[in-house]
Amino acid sequence: MEILKIEDVSLIYQTNEAETEALKDVNISIEEGEFVAVIGPSGCGKTTVLSLIAGLMRPTRGAIYLDGKKIDKPVGDIGYMLQRDHLFSWRTILSNTLLGPELQGKKTPEAVAYAEELIEKYGLGEFKKAYPRQLSGGMRQRAALIRTLAYRPKILLLDEPFSALDYQTRLSVCDDVHRIIKSEKKTAVLVTHDISEAISLADRIVVLSHRPATVKKIYTPAIAGTPLKRREDESFSRWFDVIYKDVST
Repeated sequence: MEILKIEDVSLIYQTNEAETEALKDVNISIEEGEFVAVIGPSGCGKTTVLSLIAGLMRPTRGAIYLDGKKIDKPVGDIGYMLQRDHLFSWRTILSNTLLGPELQGKKTPEAVAYAEELIEKYGLGEFKKAYPRQLSGGMRQRAALIRTLAYRPKILLLDEPFSALDYQTRLSVCDDVHRIIKSEKKTAVLVTHDISEAISLADRIVVLSHRPATVKKIYTPAIAGTPLKRREDESFSRWFDVIYKDVST
């Protein structure tokens, strides 16, 4: 079932000096439970797509729909995970996780119980009273994802969430994030510049063109397993070569 629809979306940035067309006639349909990666040349507007989905910006033309309802402002059904974890240093991991329900005025006993359940389920139970400085980078990023899940969004937006991590930690955290998102049956849209990351994580990969960005190609690698296992698949390098050519031309 379709959960997110980007329909004929174009965006023009306007300044006193000129207009810049960032996106042009972008169409993407995402099914419930899908993990979709958006990649493309540097500066083509990948993060702009996430900002539009989140309701932080409005398209110049076209519209975006979540469950059939037009998005024209930020809504609580969309969770946004940024490049850095942005955990508050003065709050415990549990307290950080409950930030969303607090801001929504929904910090009920049920919300607290759900946050604690997620923390336990995904291996941070013994650290729920710890502070961010006491956790590794990978654990902090896992905590940031749990914080995003704690207010039960329908869809997750991931803006290069692993870019601040070293390579080895990045591989491990990719596995963690993929496992959590699939276990919770969430829909996710990932923006990344890393082709290998997109292939290892996503069910489908949307390739954007140079600016003004249009949808150049959509691929379905259909490689089974965890992100680490996918990297070992014999078709992985072939997919990389195909997508690299699209991104670089």
